[in-house]
Amino acid sequence: MPRCLYIHLDEAGNFDFSAKGTRYFMLGSVALERPFGFFAPLAELRLDLLEQGRDVEKFHASDDRQATRNAVFGIIADHLDSLRIDATIVEKRKTGPALQPVEQLYPRMLGYHLRYVLEHIDLDRYTHIVIVTDALPVKRKRVAVAKAVKQTLADMLPTSTPYSVLHHDSSSSMGLQVVDYCTWAIYRKWDRNDERSYRLVAPAIRSEFDIFRSGATYYY
Repeated sequence: MPRCLYIHLDEAGNFDFSAKGTRYFMLGSVALERPFGFFAPLAELRLDLLEQGRDVEKFHASDDRQATRNAVFGIIADHLDSLRIDATIVEKRKTGPALQPVEQLYPRMLGYHLRYVLEHIDLDRYTHIVIVTDALPVKRKRVAVAKAVKQTLADMLPTSTPYSVLHHDSSSSMGLQVVDYCTWAIYRKWDRNDERSYRLVAPAIRSEFDIFRSGATYYY
């Protein structure tokens, strides 16, 4: 039976390079195959919450109540053996001015991230790769970003395995909701030194790459 690799992507931090911006921008991914073992229990959890009078359209780590986060992380933790989690961390003050515009930063980092992940996966096992992101950032630059993403991936990814790049609303995808939780947990560790949630998903984390770890600082 043909096998397909799914890679769900999410980002944390923002694209503001002023003093008001976040210290880090981060890309996270969760790679897995069907069946998605977390799908049914997450769907059941959402229905349970609806029946309790909670208007839960989707799971979103930064917005959810702690009790909900605990339940979602519990489900994810039960399925870590089927997940590969990776993160690319960008310390923004080490990002050169030419790379700071979102239409430059996002596609370039996405390309580096995906190339690293795919270099560590046996692609001969798969007939297709499906890459799913949430709605692209910054609405007014979405067309430019989408074009740059496609060009960057075409330059960086192997040509032997066909792939699709899809931009879905996270409410339609349990995979995007899971990667949101995993990326949030890693981001909390880096940004706030808070490892509570990180420890729950750590067994499935394969990389946390600080891409500018030895770079110069451009601003303070």
